[in-house]
Amino acid sequence: MYNWLKDELDEIKENGLYRQFKTIESAPSPTVIIDGKEYVMAASNNYLSLAEDETLVAAAIDAMKRFGVGSTGSRLTTGNTVLHEQLERKLATFKQEEACLLFSSGYLANVGVISSLVEKGDCILSDELNHASIIDGCRLSRGKTIVYKHIDLADLEVKLQEAKHFRRRFIVTDGVFSMDGNIAPLPEIVALAKRYDAFVLVDDAHATGVLGENGRGTSEYFGVQVDVTMGTLSKAIGAEGGFVTGSKLLIDYLRNKARSFIFQTSLSPAVVAAATKAIERIEEEPERRGNLHQLERMLRFELRKLGFRVLGDDTPIIPVIIGEANEAVRFAQQLLEAGIYAPAIRPPTVQAGMSRIRLTLMANHTTEQIDYIISAFERMGKELNVI
Repeated sequence: MYNWLKDELDEIKENGLYRQFKTIESAPSPTVIIDGKEYVMAASNNYLSLAEDETLVAAAIDAMKRFGVGSTGSRLTTGNTVLHEQLERKLATFKQEEACLLFSSGYLANVGVISSLVEKGDCILSDELNHASIIDGCRLSRGKTIVYKHIDLADLEVKLQEAKHFRRRFIVTDGVFSMDGNIAPLPEIVALAKRYDAFVLVDDAHATGVLGENGRGTSEYFGVQVDVTMGTLSKAIGAEGGFVTGSKLLIDYLRNKARSFIFQTSLSPAVVAAATKAIERIEEEPERRGNLHQLERMLRFELRKLGFRVLGDDTPIIPVIIGEANEAVRFAQQLLEAGIYAPAIRPPTVQAGMSRIRLTLMANHTTEQIDYIISAFERMGKELNVI
């Protein structure tokens, strides 16, 4: 009966696209234990090294002792605590916005915000490399989605001109693109939005805590204001969950309209308390961010000097283009054998022919670990004819 599933999986394997779990047996530190062996972790989104921070762990334990393990329901029934409201106030202040609404994941935040704001007669202009959660939010909305070329402002303007007849226009973009490590040109996007009477929605998942003088994200990095900011608590903040910040009116609307908020069990008290403590640490310790950027610039520079094609700038996401999926898988396997964990990223996550090793760094990686990654890439790049 299910032979067709086996056929599909066989084809996936043949094309080098088969995915399996790696079992991690330790905290998300620069070195981790996987299947009983120690590896340098070079693929975690724990950018500021907060996921294993003792003060976050202590905050989570205290919250569990006070409020229990689970939240027991949606925010609108039994799942709202003083901790949830405290974190929303903290995030709104951190992002310098009027209000905030928590979601149970960044994925749910994007899906909920886009699908509830965009109605029939509206249109969305979406960057072609936006995250899957944005794409799914567009699909679930009742508006028309128009895809513009990746950070191509001329193409965006042409499509804004063509979209004048729609009732409302929404430009949706990642702040930092998770697979390319580059930053959306927000000043130019905001200028176009003003010219063509459009709203700007930014997914700041990979920028929150990382970009800007105070780590507030892409808007602070460029010194501009956008209409809606979505984000996650699971990357630099080191916890779990999603959020949206904006005007009080916007947040009140989403509280009453976003299905992925209304019908989703709320975040557990432990996770909420840990995220609140993380925001405090980000505000108090800018040196974490400074060290992270020093390390990523060093690694990016050295890999480019060796002849690798490296995408992105100014972010801890360092994509090294290998080429075809099978080649990237071989490269990742050799890295693993050398004690470095950095999986291959393949289609459909990225375009065919653009498979890569997506390196990501943490603030507490050592320079010795960075040097080791560089030497391993040099050796394997030559062995596999990548450089």
